[in-house]
Amino acid sequence: MTTADHLDRAIADPISLITDIVADAEKELGTESIRAVVAAVAGGRAKSRRLAEALARRPTVLTDGRSPAPRVVGDLLIELRKAGASAISPPVCTECGKHLRTFQRRGQDWYCSVCGQETTECAACGNTRRLSSRDRTGRPRCSMCPDTDDRDPIAVIHEVITTISPAADRDVIAAAVRRSAPRPSYQQKLAWALEENPRLLTGEGHLAPLRAIPRFIDLLHTAGVAGIQRPTCPRCHRVVRIDKPLDGQRVCRNCIAKSRIEECVRCGARREPATRDAQGRPLCPNCLVTDPANLEVCIGCGKRRRVQTRTLDGPLCPNCCPLPILVCSICGRTAPGTHSRLTGLPRCGGCDQRQAHCTSCGRLRGIHSGTADAPVCGPCTTPDAELWRPCPTCGQAERLRSSGPCPRCTLKQRLHELLANGPDSIPPKLQALHDALAGTERAATGLRWLSGGIVSTVLSDLGSGRRPLTHEALDELPEGKVVEHIRSVLVATGVLPQRDEQMVRLERHVKDLVASHATVEGRKSLHRYATWHLLRRLRRRSRGKEITYYQLRVARQHLRAAVYLLNWLKGQDLTLATCRQTDLERWMTSDDVRLRLETGHFVRWALAQKIARDLSFPAVRWNGPSQAMDDEARWGTARRLLHDDTLKPEDRLAGLLLLLYAQWPAVISRLTVDHIKETDGAVRIHLGAVPVELPAPVADLALQQVEVRRSHAVLGRTESPWLFPGGQPGRPISAWAMGERLRKLGIRLAESRSTALFQLATELPAAVLARTLGIDITVAVKWQRAAAGDWAAYAADVSNRIRKAPAP
Repeated sequence: MTTADHLDRAIADPISLITDIVADAEKELGTESIRAVVAAVAGGRAKSRRLAEALARRPTVLTDGRSPAPRVVGDLLIELRKAGASAISPPVCTECGKHLRTFQRRGQDWYCSVCGQETTECAACGNTRRLSSRDRTGRPRCSMCPDTDDRDPIAVIHEVITTISPAADRDVIAAAVRRSAPRPSYQQKLAWALEENPRLLTGEGHLAPLRAIPRFIDLLHTAGVAGIQRPTCPRCHRVVRIDKPLDGQRVCRNCIAKSRIEECVRCGARREPATRDAQGRPLCPNCLVTDPANLEVCIGCGKRRRVQTRTLDGPLCPNCCPLPILVCSICGRTAPGTHSRLTGLPRCGGCDQRQAHCTSCGRLRGIHSGTADAPVCGPCTTPDAELWRPCPTCGQAERLRSSGPCPRCTLKQRLHELLANGPDSIPPKLQALHDALAGTERAATGLRWLSGGIVSTVLSDLGSGRRPLTHEALDELPEGKVVEHIRSVLVATGVLPQRDEQMVRLERHVKDLVASHATVEGRKSLHRYATWHLLRRLRRRSRGKEITYYQLRVARQHLRAAVYLLNWLKGQDLTLATCRQTDLERWMTSDDVRLRLETGHFVRWALAQKIARDLSFPAVRWNGPSQAMDDEARWGTARRLLHDDTLKPEDRLAGLLLLLYAQWPAVISRLTVDHIKETDGAVRIHLGAVPVELPAPVADLALQQVEVRRSHAVLGRTESPWLFPGGQPGRPISAWAMGERLRKLGIRLAESRSTALFQLATELPAAVLARTLGIDITVAVKWQRAAAGDWAAYAADVSNRIRKAPAP
């Protein structure tokens, strides 16, 4: 096989290529042992491809151990030697030729600990010695000439901060310093940086030379130190975490991702590349997942997926390649699996992980025998087996590996320890939480959740009364998915009242963004615009319901647009009151303009509130869809969703609701089981005031989703009313997550909905369209006019024809 063929395999199947190259050089280790080592070292997709490409270009590195080569090649050599490979050479030092068990590197060269020390000319003594540290100006110092500063770095930082906030507490500052810079040497660098540029603490944190400075500013701001301003991202101007260096500034993670955007060579979309083809050209995530050239039908699971390896029978996807293909004795499918240790019969991976109610004892347990319709648990399969013994607490037969209680009883004991107030019983307010968590389907998963992160600490504080049982008390905890999941469990079990989390998140964003603005007049205008216009309009339109992700995003865009304009006016020594039309037009034609259309909302609001005058910013009227209508592609995707059984039923149903009934992901995600009604053999869905009867294939998918819907959450399990449950208990899937799932199916959301709505508007009157699809009547009229159909004119024409008809 040529080098070009190897490079092609490095993209499509890197693990197998690496295994084959190593097996050619090492004859004593078996193929399975080599593959296990390679899988452990290669890591993710990008790293494994880099390793495969390096070995394909120079396979002799396996026997000579010499660099230059990537770091992962040296790690592979070390692990192969540990596994017993004799023909594989360990890494070799570039300078002295010593065999290495661990190594340092500069670029792609490997060095031992002696040769790897960097030597340079010391800035103090002038001798060429090993680099030990750098002084406050960044110049190198040897170990004999350290840049010493006898001052206490905490005292220096406190002195800098007192010039901004004289009442700043020294203990608060010391705690923030130790949390952001634990090492004394790093605390010294932090003190030098703040002493040199105190403006880093008052809005210029994006120029911080150290990563710890933005973290230090956040801690001071959280502690309430006056005068400290959280820095905004210099690119998107959001008040978020900025610790990624880019072009001499620190930006947020979103702007880092946008800086990596390239044009996909297949679809032309500008996105961050998910991978690259054989020529190194970028491919976007959609093309990686949906491009038919990358997909084949796996002989294990029968789904169209990316090929991981090939056998004599055909291709295998990554999920199926580690396991042998067999006929499951329970469900009868031909799929990857293993033989049961209890019965010795083949069992597929799905049945191995499946839990169901046993037809013999009725308990919810893992399935070991029986059939798909009549499953049987382990104790009922082999009741006299030594693996099964009664739990010392509840007496139920379980597969226990120790003398302690079963996982269910262990979970109950752990919950009682956390939620009970000392030796007393569990507080009445937390009893529902205890019952919901103790009754979770998978006790082992509940135990893992209680032992991870800050879950046990928060529940213990709530049970003992150290933390009040309120939303405000949870808001004081660090933001993250763990805290949000704890909150959702408390809400789903009725311990905490329901709250609009998107609105709370928006209010917090408004508060931070307004407080970070430089001028007093600008902060007043932003506060009035956000509070009395954006938030007030959102509350009025939501009508007591929770706002969606897309409503949150639009409000944030409008607020950021106002910030961009006010920042530009400040740079021009102008305000909204002194700005004139020529200044506004100069901004609109400048290179720094961002979110121009959204800024018009702010300017027109300022005119209505008499904050600005003599300005004109006309609104853009919607004159129909701007994208091309591709009805053939829409029907092709709909046919695939109707007939492709390899796709998930919930994804098929959501996609069809978008393609056939023009429903946004935000509307689809908030459908409940009550929206689906089956009467007189017909299945109807309530999208608006009048129900729509679903055709047979779509109706079957809707009934199936109502029957088998299940959220990803296994804790705090309650009966969910949502048609598409989300990952948090008692909540639907988010609109953003629903949109991402539809995009992975190759559906372009805006284009597909516009095409569907355009087609429906040509066939139905505006009133019928509004009542059946749940859209506003004005929107329906606009779409009907855009589709060149005016049913009012049609009704008038029919009336005239009847009036002019001759008398019989």
